[in-house]
Formats: sequence, C-alpha cells, structure tokens
Amino acid sequence: MKTIRLLATAITTTLGAALAATSAQAQETIKIGMTQPLTGAVAASGNYVANGAKIAVDVINAKGGVLGKKLELILEDNKSNPKEAVNAVEKLILRDKVPLLIGAWSSTYTLAIMPKLIEYKVPLIVETSSSGKITTSGNPWVFRISPTSEMEAKAFLAKYDSFKPGIKKVDFLSVNNDWGRGSADEFSKYLKTKGVQVGSIQYMAPDATDLSAQLTAIKQSGGDTLFVTTGVEQMTLALKQAAELKLPQRIITTGGSFPDQLIAQPGPKEMSSYHLLFFSPWFPDKAKYPDIAKVYVDEWTKRKLDFPGLTEGFRGYDAVLTAAEAIKTAGKAESEALREALWKTKLPAVNGDIAFIKEGPAGQESGQNEPNIYVVLLNQGKVTMPLP
Repeated sequence: MKTIRLLATAITTTLGAALAATSAQAQETIKIGMTQPLTGAVAASGNYVANGAKIAVDVINAKGGVLGKKLELILEDNKSNPKEAVNAVEKLILRDKVPLLIGAWSSTYTLAIMPKLIEYKVPLIVETSSSGKITTSGNPWVFRISPTSEMEAKAFLAKYDSFKPGIKKVDFLSVNNDWGRGSADEFSKYLKTKGVQVGSIQYMAPDATDLSAQLTAIKQSGGDTLFVTTGVEQMTLALKQAAELKLPQRIITTGGSFPDQLIAQPGPKEMSSYHLLFFSPWFPDKAKYPDIAKVYVDEWTKRKLDFPGLTEGFRGYDAVLTAAEAIKTAGKAESEALREALWKTKLPAVNGDIAFIKEGPAGQESGQNEPNIYVVLLNQGKVTMPLP
C-alpha cells in the first residue's frame, strides 16, 4: 500500500509539473485578438483578411517573434453580423484576455464593437472599415490603417482628369450599410466640386442576389460613369448583371475590393471595369516598399491561396505588422501601454507607410493612417494600371 501511495504521489507531482510547464509555455506567447466575417454574406472577404493576418504572424514568428515571444493570433468569427461582432469581441477580451484587437471588416460591425473598447479599455486596429464615423465619434481606443471614404474620394479626384472621355454625370450602386452610404455621400460631394452631375443612387441589401432592378434604373439615368461600392461577393454579381443589361456607363468600384471571379471567368468582350485598390498584387514593384510587398505575395502564393484575394489579405497582414510594432514600442503587451505606443508607431508595410494622425473631438481623438490608393483596369481577365 505504501508503494502504491508513493507511486500516486509521484504521478501527481509529475502531472502538476507538466501542467505548470504547459501554463508557462502558454504565457510565452503574446496574444492578438481578431474578429472577421468568416461565415455569412461577406465571408470571402473576411477569410482573405484573416489569412493575411495569419501569414504576418508566421513571418514575424519565423524571425523570432516580438520581445522574445511568439505572437498568437486568436480569431473569432463575427458571422457577418454586428451583434455577433460584439459577442466575438467580448469573448476575446474576457475569455482570451487579449490586450489588443484587430477588426471587424465592415464599418457596421466596427461601429457596433466600439463601445466595448471604451468599456474594457482595449485598443483596436481597424484594418478595413471606411466610415468616417469610426474616427470622428470620440473613441480614443481606435486606430485605423485603412482609408476613410472621404480619403478615397479625395484621392480619386486627383486622378479625375485622367479619365477619357471625361466624367460628366455619375450614378451609384452601394451596399445599404454605413460603408456603402458613406461612400456614395463622399464621392458625390467631391465630384460635385468638379461640376459633375449626380444621377441615380441605388442601394442593395448586403445579401442581395439579384440587382437587375437597381441596374435598370441606373441604365435609364443617362449617366456616363457608375460607382459600385460593396464586398467582393456582390461586386462580381453587379458587374456580370451590368454586362447582361448592356449598361453604357463606365464602371468604377471603390473600397479596395476586387471581383476575383472575373479573372477566371471573364465577362463579354465589351465588359471592363476600373477598381480603386489599396494594394495591387499584379504589380508589387509599384508598391512603396516592393520588398515587403514581395514577401507578402510570395508567402500567400506558397500557401496556394486565391491570388486575387491578395487585394484583401494585405489588410490583415499590415494590421498584424502594426500590432507587432506597437508591442515592440511599448515593451510589453498591456492594453494601455499599447494604446500609447500606437501613437508613436511608424512602420513600412504592404500599402506603404503606417503612422497615425489625430481625428475626432479634442482629448478623445482616434488614430487615422493615410494610405496609398491605386487604380487598376480589368478587361477580359487582364489587369493593367492605366492611370499615372
């Protein structure tokens, strides 16, 4: 019996030591929380962004991590739903104890989670959302690396004179959420300063699968250019249906998404479209930092992920690079220290330089980056950069 008791004690001691070692190993990682739409209406885009973030974590960890520790990405699905985005963020903060967040793709999802940042005092790096409200509402825990719709409209205006024939009257087809409505408002406002007329403004539900009614109204408006703002899933649908209806308008998409299906399955000969992007993977040499862009493209390709998804995936990649630099600057992975460090963070990334300027009410400012914007032309499955 004594032998049995001694053996039991030894086993208990060994198990306790093993559990302690496992716990110590777990503490050796630095957690980054991320929420994206991995299922639901905009799942394709969310998964692209998540894959970009995973690649960045792998690249950083292969070089030794940050502060001598590996990064650990903890990913939660917001199911393309603002309420689920809130649930995801609370899980990441309360269950997983993450000191910093990345998310949440859609402006509507991001706006939904923002009160939780103040409640729990955890900083958020916004990788995609473009609504102006995100950085002007007075939330000091928000740091956005993506452009606002206003920034995108201003950048487009600088290229306005390059379009031949010129743009005289525009129509809009936008997803009916904070992003889509905000984009239509900002582009309308800035184009009017050039004397451009605004014709039909049509909205579509995020999960709409037939846009023929909206496109028919746009066809009848007499405009020469149609701006389309929605995720990659609906963008492909919009362009295909526009071709079927023989819309006469030149089509320009906003928001940085790209209709990847039209690479593999080009539309009719006369079908072509312009796209405002924040990274053009067909021309990584045109990026401000080609070496960084090349690493990203090479790692994505190595994993055999969909090539056109690179136009979305870089958002997650750059967000993780930003998080890693903030952790390095702070010297520790604590939320308040990371918030302070983000104001000092400056780094080269796939899109270009990342640094934050202040936006919003005095004393409650959010951080806003000023990203680069590119224009590409898609024609018969081929992509070119036609504008200077």
